[in-house]
Amino acid sequence: MNVLVLNLTRLGDLLQSQSAISGLAARGHRVGLVCLDNFAGAAELMRDVSALFPLRGGRLLARLNAADGGWQGALQVHHELVQTVRREFKPDAVINLTPSQPARLLAMTFGAPQSLGFVLDDHGFNADSSLWAAFLQLAASSRGASPFNVVDLFRRISGLTGDPSGDAGSGQNDFGLRGPTEEERQAARARLLSLVPQAPARGFVALQLGASEDRRRWPVEYFAQVAQGLAQVGYAPVLVGTEAEKPLAERLKALCSAPVVDLVGGTNLRELAAALCNCGLLITNDTGTMHLAAGLGVPCLAIFLCTAQPWDTGPGLPGCLCLEPDLPCHPCAFGRACPNDEACRQAIEPTGVQALALAMLGGEEHRGDPRGVHVSGARVWRTVLGADGLLDLESLSGHEAKDRTRLIRLQRALYRPYLDGEALSDAMIGALPRAELSPLAAESLSRSLDEALTLLNLLARQGELLARDPMPAMKTKFLATWQRVRGTLEAQERLALLSALWTFEAERPGLDLGGILALAGRFSLLLEYVRRCVVSGTDVA
Repeated sequence: MNVLVLNLTRLGDLLQSQSAISGLAARGHRVGLVCLDNFAGAAELMRDVSALFPLRGGRLLARLNAADGGWQGALQVHHELVQTVRREFKPDAVINLTPSQPARLLAMTFGAPQSLGFVLDDHGFNADSSLWAAFLQLAASSRGASPFNVVDLFRRISGLTGDPSGDAGSGQNDFGLRGPTEEERQAARARLLSLVPQAPARGFVALQLGASEDRRRWPVEYFAQVAQGLAQVGYAPVLVGTEAEKPLAERLKALCSAPVVDLVGGTNLRELAAALCNCGLLITNDTGTMHLAAGLGVPCLAIFLCTAQPWDTGPGLPGCLCLEPDLPCHPCAFGRACPNDEACRQAIEPTGVQALALAMLGGEEHRGDPRGVHVSGARVWRTVLGADGLLDLESLSGHEAKDRTRLIRLQRALYRPYLDGEALSDAMIGALPRAELSPLAAESLSRSLDEALTLLNLLARQGELLARDPMPAMKTKFLATWQRVRGTLEAQERLALLSALWTFEAERPGLDLGGILALAGRFSLLLEYVRRCVVSGTDVA
């Protein structure tokens, strides 16, 4: 079967779809890929892509803004892409991994008999094919309760379950990209060596200074301290990034007295990949470069600030280290001004980052073990593949016993079967982790859960009465109770994501009273299991 994957998002999101593409190919499908043309070079580094169709987004926008031609010219760009795909690939199914309305519309126009992911129904309403797709879109509204990596979300949206390690065919990292050729790697190495006074005794270490937003960027002066420390023990720092990040590179070079290789603005994506393959480590913010390095098997030491957090956008390569500020406000919500003067940017001190980098690089004095390294102001996580086959994190800084981590563990264990559509049963309770929370957090969460469960029970009783006698007064009460369920969940920060999911499911077009009552029953069971697993630390022997 020809399966067309549509991913019109950023570089990192595109690369995070590699595992889904490889999983589809492992099932015998021929996989085509539609991506933005400025990332076509990265798509060429991906495995198992039988056909690549770049969307000329810049040309489309230019046509829309043109004085002559206008929307007709943009429509012609769209028509050319659709006809090319239909002629050269003839998709049997389209999987849209882009939640925007234009992408949903584009997915419809390829004429495939089957559509998955973010789709529209015949009337133009959102009709996501699975709860996993809805979860991915809704998770953005609840930064503290997003327990699944985007790699796994893309796999689930694509209909793939189980351990992804078998999809690669060799037991290696399923997230792994095809990468540059050996000739490209050798050319990159020759280029790096030509830019240093002498070959570094211990090799090259890449540094990505930029990020999608300034507030998600670790300070340049901190990067400079790390670069200086690495150079002193025999490593050559290599600066990578886009043309727009050249001022950051100039600032670092002014602060660092050691020789630095500056490739910022001087590589295309293939050349960047080849350069990374010659580095023993990438120190980076949460960026597309991080996902590129991880896909190439280059270990990453990644720093997640502001809205970024490693639980959902961390690198897909096991063994990478992820740092986030140990602040109660992190991660913060999208679209909100910081009330704390962006304190998270200064929280993670560079001395500890340098020590972690040396431990990862495995010098004799560090023995390659970062567990004993203390990083002031940071939560330190190591990426692993969990027993459930999903990407996971393990704490190296004593944060496993914190409220946030314990709740994430419980959410992962419960949300996965719920989103997969599995029947929840009492038999699974014994295998669920207990969320032993601080007394205040346990009391607050339990109170909200109890209130929501009471309202769902009331909703069920009102629904039964409404089914027997559809009186307007009872209908008004039923709708008011439905809204109160939503409000109760929304008011509790740790349950806000469930509020969004409840609203999404209850407002599906065509859902009748029986469907809403069935949904209320499933939701009651889910909340009951959360309630039974949440305990106060003072209640545990």
